[in-house]
Amino acid sequence: MRDYEVETKKRVEFIRSVIKTAGADGIVYGNSGGKDSALVGILCKTACDNTVGLIMPCGPKRNYASDKSDAENIARQFGISTRIIDLSDVKNELVRAVGERIKITDSALVNIAPRLRMTALYAAAASENRLVAGTGNRSEVYMGYFTKWGDGACDFNPIADLTVTEIYEFLRYLNAPGYIIDKSPSAGLFDGQTDEDEMGVTYRSIDKFLLTGATSPVDMSVIERFYKAGEHKRNMPIVLES
Repeated sequence: MRDYEVETKKRVEFIRSVIKTAGADGIVYGNSGGKDSALVGILCKTACDNTVGLIMPCGPKRNYASDKSDAENIARQFGISTRIIDLSDVKNELVRAVGERIKITDSALVNIAPRLRMTALYAAAASENRLVAGTGNRSEVYMGYFTKWGDGACDFNPIADLTVTEIYEFLRYLNAPGYIIDKSPSAGLFDGQTDEDEMGVTYRSIDKFLLTGATSPVDMSVIERFYKAGEHKRNMPIVLES
């Protein structure tokens, strides 16, 4: 287990250094009410008082219920400023406009919300001289379980090297509430969705592989398949080199 007192100090110093180098006045991040955004919010607030979390419901009922409630409560507990931006009408209009010319697949549809949320985050960042803090963890990145140019985009990420297992350990050290730690990991892309059900493998198994190199043959086949399929997400766009 990591020494989370040391980890906290290291990450706070990292965040402050990034802000100073960029000449930014503050930080903005997406407060989804989940474990990753909770940890990012706490670390960013510790490093920079001018930290704002945007709560951005975009369709699913849970966005307006448990997600919103958990996001507001965690922000209140740690003194993080919060703004709510409802993107549902924007999403519906985009789907309508695109749908008039293109048959939108289910996969394309669920990825619209993360990209709209990142658009809102960068609009806020550009308007208020803030940096966008990323909330993706090591486990998700390895699996390619994120939306390219959506939740995978950011100016800096203070938790990118942490597995989901370590995220939970860190949150316990910081005395985060049970409603954050105990809820099933979910991107909130649609009602009833959970990360582990969608991937077909548990984070416990993914993290065991990442931290020890060992896991079951069945889970290894799933992990390898996701890793290969998500390779393009972990790289910058392919360009012609002259």
